Amino acid sequence: MPGKRPRNATAIPSAKRERKAITLDVKLEVLRRFEVGEKLSQVAKALGLAVSTVATIRDNKEKIKASSQIATPLRASRLTRHRSAVMETMERLLRVWLEDQSQRNVPLSVTVIQEKAKSLFDDLQREQGERSQTAKFSASKGWFVRFKERHCLPHFKMSSAAPGKEDVYPEILKSIIQEGEYTPQQVFNVDETGLYWKRMPERTFISVEEKAEPGFKSSKDRLMLLLGGNAAGDFKLKPLLVYHSENPKALEGYSKPNLPVIWRSNKKAWATRSIFHEWFTYFFCPAIEKYCAQNNLTNKALLILDNAPCHPVNLSDLSDNVRVEYLHDNTADSIQPMGQGVASTFKAHYLRRTFEHILEATDGDDTAEIREFWRKYSIMDAVDNIAIAWEELRAATMNSVWKKIWPECVQFQSVSQTDNIAQLQQNIVTLAKSVALGEVGEADVDQLLQSHEEGLSNEELVQLEQEPAGEEEEGEEAAPALRQLTTRELSAAFSHFEAGLQVLTSNSPDDAWNLKVSRAINDAISCYRDLYSEKEWRSRQLS
Repeated sequence: MPGKRPRNATAIPSAKRERKAITLDVKLEVLRRFEVGEKLSQVAKALGLAVSTVATIRDNKEKIKASSQIATPLRASRLTRHRSAVMETMERLLRVWLEDQSQRNVPLSVTVIQEKAKSLFDDLQREQGERSQTAKFSASKGWFVRFKERHCLPHFKMSSAAPGKEDVYPEILKSIIQEGEYTPQQVFNVDETGLYWKRMPERTFISVEEKAEPGFKSSKDRLMLLLGGNAAGDFKLKPLLVYHSENPKALEGYSKPNLPVIWRSNKKAWATRSIFHEWFTYFFCPAIEKYCAQNNLTNKALLILDNAPCHPVNLSDLSDNVRVEYLHDNTADSIQPMGQGVASTFKAHYLRRTFEHILEATDGDDTAEIREFWRKYSIMDAVDNIAIAWEELRAATMNSVWKKIWPECVQFQSVSQTDNIAQLQQNIVTLAKSVALGEVGEADVDQLLQSHEEGLSNEELVQLEQEPAGEEEEGEEAAPALRQLTTRELSAAFSHFEAGLQVLTSNSPDDAWNLKVSRAINDAISCYRDLYSEKEWRSRQLS
């Protein structure tokens, strides 16, 4: 029979699959990882085991633990040295802290990391009570080496005692500018900065009362802003705002494309590579094209960035008109334009605007009224005040901060008087005296402005750890579906507007009326035309 194998055919024995022996050490490590809250798939991936194998070990937990108790004394001494839950939690929080420092491009040293680890361990141990006080942790160099291996840490910026060659980069940049024939209007820099949008000086009654209350502190609610502009100082980019929530209740009823900021979200309020990639493609490049057209410039630009992890290295490949250059790690902090006073001046303007807002909304003397206003002060109020504060920065300030990196383009050797930090602090103190908030001096204002640059505290790291992943924040509601306009709907709306204008212009008794009404309507719907252009751009990119 054709389907039957001949009797004299040589049988090829199948290779027997070799069984992998799993030691008691490995089994106990699996159980330990389950005890500290790791998931099945995470344990399997970390130890290079099949998911079914890990599940079997988990199901035989009691038998494995019993076996470990009757092991030989030498073997038992090696197996019972388990890492405590406090140590596991500390290392998870430390990794989040390192990621936050890396996001903000903060240079670190082994000593700084060790001190943070010891501080976290001690705080967590105090929270656990007497049960965990017996465990000791010295954050030794040996621990640090093992910590890096356990968590496969990516490269992060290490501080160096060697002085940076900051005089070299301006010459490099000068040759790039000459080669590309860029004008000061076509050279840009952007940088990320954190903002605690609902924080008051420490001695105000609002801060004192908040510290006494249990639970979440609104003064610790942080957002991230991407601020930037060109070297000429005449064009400030629309700020990118990254918040930990996509749809906070305060934004209900607002159209996000029409906000004075570009709204994006990330659980930790960090700028990610995907967020930055999207910003570059759909916001920065179109904004440059529009600006160059309005100023009769060639559609090209040079964007200067630091080497923060959220900045993709292939941005130049995404545009034929924008060249991206990256600052050297050892000089970025000292010469990057946006780091030479733009962010700190903006934050002083924001704080001053916040005090002005309180005065506008209250009579300034009634503490109960002020307390109620501050309770209702929302992220949407902050967005409006961020826009006002950013608008207040003068061209002289935006131009003068380029003097270290490109002195030839600087027309203003110092910041505008209205942007002088000392003057702004005095203005804030004067405003504070008009509001019944308590004693506020220049030192209090300076301390608050400096606090925006601080890394995550131990308390904030613990709060991040406790937040449930993937759930909506308290009080959030989903964005209304009717706010999501399609290009088809927008196109139909534009057709209706055009048809209506045609009726008016065809029968109008006065040509001046036609021009006035046409301009007014086109100006009114320009935000929807921008939205349409953005959606069309995205559609072309995807196709």
